[in-house]
Amino acid sequence: MNFKMVHENYNVKDLGVSLKWYEEALGLTERRRIVAPDGSFTICYIGNETTPFELELTVLRDHPEAYDIGEAEFHLAFTTDDYEAAHAKHEQMGCICFENKEMGIYFIEDPDGYWLEIIPQR
Repeated sequence: MNFKMVHENYNVKDLGVSLKWYEEALGLTERRRIVAPDGSFTICYIGNETTPFELELTVLRDHPEAYDIGEAEFHLAFTTDDYEAAHAKHEQMGCICFENKEMGIYFIEDPDGYWLEIIPQR
């Protein structure tokens, strides 16, 4: 029996803000969208051409407040072929929330408080 990871879900407060942030920060764009017939939720799958893996952003109409994501002790990781340029971009965006220079990695935080790890290709 084999399993293949296909997506991870993050619930977001404002889909428009999140889509703009993920495109600017990581180059992820919308691939497809599902809207509930009654408008109670919208699911937007985002990704890029480097992998079929997708990030699912879900907004719930009846949950207008920010989500409680606990201690944020989870994250989605990305490698980059230009670590210095990525770091400079994220520094300019003001979204670097933690850096481990000894390990050569850093984390960025999205508008809803989710952490994303940035790793240089090795």
